[in-house]
Amino acid sequence: QVHLVESGGGSVQTGGSLRLSCAASGHIYSSLTMGWFRQAPGKEREAVASIDSIEPTYADYAKDRFTISKSKDNAENIVYLEMNSLKPEDSAMYYCAARHGVAPDPLAEDNYNNWGQGTQVTVSS
Repeated sequence: QVHLVESGGGSVQTGGSLRLSCAASGHIYSSLTMGWFRQAPGKEREAVASIDSIEPTYADYAKDRFTISKSKDNAENIVYLEMNSLKPEDSAMYYCAARHGVAPDPLAEDNYNNWGQGTQVTVSS
């Protein structure tokens, strides 16, 4: 099993930025596809972005303001989510997810079998 720990959440004002981190550890036997998902109160969980060994994939709403990246040392298995120009509607619990190998659909949550506990992001107007 892959253990995921998120960090970097917090409270910011509209227009601010945050950088989330997710560190993977445990039984890692091949390259990981790692993704970020978010869930606001009363709403379904939705994909934000994903990255494998080849390229990132973004949800449409995230393309212009969010950037997903991996640590330069792939052995570290750390993924980042840089969020800029934050809006109140970005407020949510942000979850890191991971799977071994390439995901058939990187933005589909059922493609992932490892999840972190989440980190809260709150954007005030």
